[in-house]
Amino acid sequence: MADGFEFQHEMSHEELLNDAREGELPVDVAETKTDLIILAPVAGADPTDISISFHGDVLTIRGTRTPEVMLTPEQYFMEECFWGPFSRSIILPTEVHADEAKATFRNGLLTIRIPKQTKTEHIPIMIIEEE
Repeated sequence: MADGFEFQHEMSHEELLNDAREGELPVDVAETKTDLIILAPVAGADPTDISISFHGDVLTIRGTRTPEVMLTPEQYFMEECFWGPFSRSIILPTEVHADEAKATFRNGLLTIRIPKQTKTEHIPIMIIEEE
């Protein structure tokens, strides 16, 4: 557990398929020289109920948004906010050190920082002369 968030490294096939029955979480994915950064607005979600998991090169965020006031559908004039379970799976654009991921939750925004793996720019090739 890092920063109060539980990171899981494997998801079952059933869990991946269940994504279609949940609300989709909007995300921003960016990078610095050293980190991949994922930003997700999760207002209304309890940070202890947010799950972040890795499966190969896929990162999945799951949770539930709970409204502060419980109303019936008849009481709404307009209902644009999504309440209930949500998830989002993202194919990561670069290789990362998933075991070093850190997540923070502040003012309804989930921020995940994952160190990128460094790649060797130059791979030396040894030339073997034929006899």
